[in-house]
Formats: sequence, structure tokens, C-alpha cells
Amino acid sequence: MNLSIVYALCAAALFGASTPLAKHFGMGLSPLLLAGLLYLGSGLGLGVVRLIRDRGWRPSGLKPLEWPWLLGAILFGGILGPVALMYGLIRTAGATASLLLNLESVLTALIAWLVFRENADRRIVLGMIAIVLGGLVLSWSDGVGAGHDWSGPLAVALACLCWGIDNNLTRKVSASDAVFIAGIKGLIAGLVNTALAVYLGAQWPAATQLAPILLVGLLGYGISLVLFVLALRGLGSARTGAYFSTAPFLGAVLAVLALGESVSNAFWIASALMAAGVWLHLTERHAHEHQHEATEHGHRHVHDEHHQHEHAFEWDPKEPHSHVHVHSPLRHSHAHFPDVHHRHRH
Repeated sequence: MNLSIVYALCAAALFGASTPLAKHFGMGLSPLLLAGLLYLGSGLGLGVVRLIRDRGWRPSGLKPLEWPWLLGAILFGGILGPVALMYGLIRTAGATASLLLNLESVLTALIAWLVFRENADRRIVLGMIAIVLGGLVLSWSDGVGAGHDWSGPLAVALACLCWGIDNNLTRKVSASDAVFIAGIKGLIAGLVNTALAVYLGAQWPAATQLAPILLVGLLGYGISLVLFVLALRGLGSARTGAYFSTAPFLGAVLAVLALGESVSNAFWIASALMAAGVWLHLTERHAHEHQHEATEHGHRHVHDEHHQHEHAFEWDPKEPHSHVHVHSPLRHSHAHFPDVHHRHRH
């Protein structure tokens, strides 16, 4: 199995688990404050992780042309998306909101295919449809459609569009340090949303409630996002979004196993649909002759057919290793995903 698929599924598992846990620990809090604290836990926690990993502060390594993509991702995914969702949730029935949240993976894929020209064959499209249908079945209830007005559902849909844009913009910088990308997104989003919630009159939680919320944020929003960025690096936006859309199912599994919730027939139908969708993606094989253009970037790599370069510094031949390197033009054919080395047109 491609390691990037494991990253995507683990990201979905952590994020899916964070939903029932955040609901459990965030009882009585303003939804906007809860979102801000979850992001803040992600940003602060990953900042500490990065300091320990690098044994001090090191520059991000992002090139000047990459910063606009990252700042755009933070704006859409960390600020506009959560605000739109919080606005929508108070004006939309819970079941309707759950259904609409499945739009994120669809919009992520559509933006990837139509705007960024990411390739998609029939198997990928069918797998996406099966996974989304599983999410729809899982979140279906008798209360669907009982929203207060159209503004709520439209706001939830807007939040999904923001996250779809965020996913595709993050893909543009996914070759860079995933811990830095996830950490800075969490820190800025957390500070903005928390400050906005406090300004609107939200009550600050006690330390006994705050600590577990920050921990859930680190795991479900921070580590999950690091894995999501690594998956984007290896799979592209559409495929990563499809795997990540299994998060509601994985969250439901946690609710069943850990919180003792009952299992309905819808759960098993959703399980079958999502399993079929994941299987279609796992068994995909995409191969053709393609051209690699000259590229310069930095990421963790081994010296394989795509990485044949000299080192302008003393190098202990340990792999994998990370540094800025140049790819010479290359034309060949092999099975591949739309990863950081295969973002070519078809």
C-alpha cells in the first residue's frame, strides 16, 4: 500500500475521533470558541514539537512564491471556513449540516479536477461517489431538511467550499515542512477564532476543561493535518480528500466502541459503501509516458529514479534525507499518483 494512503486514512481517523471527543469535552462552550481552542491546541502543540525536533528555532524553508498559497489556505481553511460553519450550524438542523459537510470532499475534487487539472479516471470518480454516499447514509436521520432558513445551509456549503479551496492551496506547498504548515495554520486560525469568540462574549473555560480540549486539538487538528499534508504530497487533492471523507465513519466507529452508542442498519450500509470506495481507490493503477519539467524544491526523499542529483555539501549517505534539490527534465513511463513530482496535464 502506498504510504500516502496510510497517512490520509490516519488523518481521517484522528479527525473523525476528534468530533465526538470535542463534543464531550466542549459541553457548554461557544462553538466558535471551541473551534478556536482546537486550532490553538494544534498550533501551540506543533510549535513545541517543531522546537524539540529541530533543537531550536529554524526558518520554515518556504520559498517566497509559496507564501501566498499558504496564507490563502490559512484564510480560507482556518478563518473563513470555521466562521461560516459556526454561522450555519446555529441556523441549520444537525442532520442537514452533517449531510452538507460531505460537500467538502466533492468540492475539493471538483476544484482539483477543473481548476488545477488533476487527473481522475473512472475508478477514482466511482470511489469518490461511493465514499460520499456512505457519508450521506451515515448522517441521514428523520430530521433532515428541518433547517430554519436557507442562510444556514448556504453558510455550511460555503464552509465546505472554503475547505475545498484550502485543501487545493495547501497541496501547492505540500512538499515543504508539514509540521510547520500545520502548526502555522493552527496558530493563526486559533488566535483569530478565539479572539473573535471572546470579543463576542464567550466565557473562557476552566483549566480542567481547557487542557483536554487543547490535547484533542493537537491530535485531531494538528497531527491529523500534518498527516493530511503528507498525503497531499503523495496523492494530490482529490484522492486525499476522498480518503479523508471517511472521517465521519471512523468517528462513528469510535462512538460505538468507546462511548457505547448503538449500531444502526445505516452504519453497516455506510461501512459497505465506504469500504467499496476505498477499495476502488486502493486498486487504481494510473500509468503512461509523461514529461518531468525542470523543478527545484525541498522535501524528504531517497535517491530513486526521480532524485538523481549531486550534493554541494558534505553528506552522510543516509536516506531518506531532506534538502533543496533540482530535478532535471526527464521523460519516462511508470505507474504514479498526482504527487509532487507528477502534476502534469493529460
